[in-house]
Amino acid sequence: MTAGTETAAPGALTERRGNVLLITLNRPEARNAVNASVSIAVGDALHKAQHDPDVRAVVITGAGQTFCAGADLKAISRRENLYHPEHGEWGFAGYVQHVIDKPTIAAVNGTALGGGTELALASDLVVAEERTTFGLPEVKRGLIAAAGGVFRIVDQLPRKVAMELMFTGEPMSSADALRWGLINQVVPDGTVVDAALALAERITVNAPLAVWASKRVARGVDDGVITGELDGWNRTMREMGGVLRSDDAKEGPRAFAEKRAPVWKAT
Repeated sequence: MTAGTETAAPGALTERRGNVLLITLNRPEARNAVNASVSIAVGDALHKAQHDPDVRAVVITGAGQTFCAGADLKAISRRENLYHPEHGEWGFAGYVQHVIDKPTIAAVNGTALGGGTELALASDLVVAEERTTFGLPEVKRGLIAAAGGVFRIVDQLPRKVAMELMFTGEPMSSADALRWGLINQVVPDGTVVDAALALAERITVNAPLAVWASKRVARGVDDGVITGELDGWNRTMREMGGVLRSDDAKEGPRAFAEKRAPVWKAT
C-alpha cells in the first residue's frame, strides 16, 4: 500500500515469542483506529497462526497509549472499505468473526471503547491495565455496536449490567470489568503485554491438540464458525441497516464533529 512515493506502515506488526504470536495494532497516531490496513494485517496474521502448528496461542495489543479507538471515522467519511478486501467474512479488524483454534488473548493497554471493547469481547481471554476503560458508546452517536458488541456483551456480563453499559454508552473501569468477569486480570500500567504473554505461556505448556479441541467445544465452533452466534450476527446486520438509514445516525457524528449535544428525532 502506498501514499504518493512513500510506503505506508503495516496496520499491525507481528512477532513470535516462543509458541506465541504477538500481534500489535500499528496506528498509534490514529489511536489504532481500524481501517483496511489493520484488517488486512490482523486477518492475515490470524490466518497464518491457524495454519502454523508451532503457534499455540495469540496475543493482540495496541501500539502507543491506546488499545483501539474503534473504526477509523476519517476512513469512513472518505467511504473507504474498512474490511479485508478478500476476506470480508473475517469482520471488523479481520478479527471479530475470524475464529481460529488457537486461544486468543487481548492485552488491553489504555482505552478500549467501541470497537476496542468489541476486540476484547471477541478474544478468549483479556488482560487489562489499571487505566483501561471499556464501553460501547455507539448509542451516543446514533449507532449500535455492530462488530459483535450488542450480543456478546450480554453473554459475558450479567444481563442487567450489560444492558446498563449498552443503553447508557458509559464506560466501565478495568476494576469493574474484573469484578463482573469481563476480563481475567488487571495489571499495572505498562506491564500488560508481559502479563498476557505469561498467561499465554501457561497455556502453551499444555497439549496443543487438547487445548484447541477444548476451545472448539467451549465456544461451539463448527467449521470455523461459532454457530450459536449466527442469529446474533444476522439480527445485528438487519438492525444496523435500519439505524444507518436514520436521520439520527447522521446527526450523531455531525454533532460530535461540531462539538455540540446531538438533537435526536427518532427518525
